[in-house]
Amino acid sequence: MGKRLKQQRRGKGTPTYKAKSHRFKALTKYKEEKDGEIEAEVKDLINDPSRTSIIMEIQYETGEKGYLPAPEGVQVKDRIKTGYQAKPELHNITSLKKIPEGYPIYNIENTPGDGGKIARSSGAISWVTAKEKGKVQVTLPSKRIKTFHPECRATIGKAAGGGRMKKPILKAGKQHHKKKARGQKFPTVRGVKMAAVDHPFGGKGHHGAVTKKGKTGSPGHHVGSFGASRTGRKKGKKKK
Repeated sequence: MGKRLKQQRRGKGTPTYKAKSHRFKALTKYKEEKDGEIEAEVKDLINDPSRTSIIMEIQYETGEKGYLPAPEGVQVKDRIKTGYQAKPELHNITSLKKIPEGYPIYNIENTPGDGGKIARSSGAISWVTAKEKGKVQVTLPSKRIKTFHPECRATIGKAAGGGRMKKPILKAGKQHHKKKARGQKFPTVRGVKMAAVDHPFGGKGHHGAVTKKGKTGSPGHHVGSFGASRTGRKKGKKKK
């Protein structure tokens, strides 16, 4: 009998596919607050293995501590302001309705009060593109334009750690440790390169299997396009 497929091994939950979450530093969310603004001081900059960006430990003037993705250029002992009515200045956190068009932002809330969900990776930067009645348009790092509620908060500036992907990995061992920190497997082998007993796509004779799979099959059967209504490139109408 061959070995289990990757999706079967992941579903079982073996330690190979579990992230070392006990090494993760902290959750990063905006402080729940009402109208107004609160001043905070940057206490420390931390490298968290659970994310690509550097996080900053901040202490609010109320004495509470929090953690947020650090903006590029911030330093320890810098002071920032956060709140729905905070001024739209570099490194401050405020609502989108207060941020002028053309300003760079990151760590954007998808819905008001969710603590920040979008554009949080290292070097991430979005732009306030346009404002209309009851909504704000933002150009995301993917160049996609998304509409947000005006009360959603964001940090003004660019997420720290830009240029991370420009450094070459050089060794397979580096990639192994990078993936292991997040519970990902490296290296990965394509199914068509395996033996027939190890994968439905394996063997030298006939590569692949039936393209479309039913939704009711076993996990081992779900390799390829399962539950697909159609596959392949759409054929355009012939011009007369």
